[in-house]
Amino acid sequence: MVTRLKKNERGIALLAVLLGIALMTMLVVDFAMSAGLGYVSAANQANELRAYYLARSGISVGIALLAADARAQTQTESPADSLLDRWAMPFPPMPLEGGVVSLSVVDEARKLAINSLIDPNKGVPNAAAVQRLMRLFTILGVSPDLVPAILDWTDPDETDSPGGAEANYYLSLRPPYQPRNGPMPTLGDLRMVRGVSEAVYNRIAPFLTVMPELQVNANTASPQVLASLEPELMEDPKIVEQIMAVRLVQPFTKVTDVANLPSVGTIGTRLTQDITTRSQFFTIRGMGIFAGARKTVSATFHREQNGTGTLATWNED
Repeated sequence: MVTRLKKNERGIALLAVLLGIALMTMLVVDFAMSAGLGYVSAANQANELRAYYLARSGISVGIALLAADARAQTQTESPADSLLDRWAMPFPPMPLEGGVVSLSVVDEARKLAINSLIDPNKGVPNAAAVQRLMRLFTILGVSPDLVPAILDWTDPDETDSPGGAEANYYLSLRPPYQPRNGPMPTLGDLRMVRGVSEAVYNRIAPFLTVMPELQVNANTASPQVLASLEPELMEDPKIVEQIMAVRLVQPFTKVTDVANLPSVGTIGTRLTQDITTRSQFFTIRGMGIFAGARKTVSATFHREQNGTGTLATWNED
């Protein structure tokens, strides 16, 4: 009997030892996994930080390109900004410190200014700007019926435009929110406007800007934007085609150069009120890649005459 009890005690002790070993093994494995995950997390954070600073270095390169172009313009009697300038040229990805930097520079004057829809002095719609936007939407295959809602979003009053929407509509949503009732600080405001879906936003955003570029740069604007400036340009694509062809050979230095093109004809005087050959605001997009981590920084600058840039917007992705 005593012998059997001793055997049972030894069996229980063995089970306790095996259980203890199993628990210790689990603790060691858990610690090793936690330590490994912590190391990977720290490494990923370090890689993302390196990618972020590579993206910022892309912004610095873009600023330098704009400054160099400004200095070159000071030596020209009739300076102009065009797609043949250094800042507008494709910039190939550049290896740097074990990572890769890429960048692009886009002038905002190639787009229609969305905040020009409302006359800032009178607080009423700017008829010419409204018509330009409606023509652009038609060209892009987007319903111009969205324009009244955009007007109501930016105008200061609470009177519904036909087909528009004021605070009573937006406050009925879940969650509710107030319309801007003023200039859009970012183009992302459009996502909140009644009827503007994500697909519509992605379609129109490349052609619009919130920067105060009240005239379109004839040297850099897309054919869609050029065609939206006057009804005749929309109706006769050959005029836009000639503008595009001429500027690739020799950029326009004066708006009268565009007005004097043979195909422009009688709309030349009106067209000179719509266009410019200079750009003031530029958006630089820098991307950094390091060990699989990717960071993007977009910054818009107002370029001064001496080449320095004043930051207008900064966005990190």
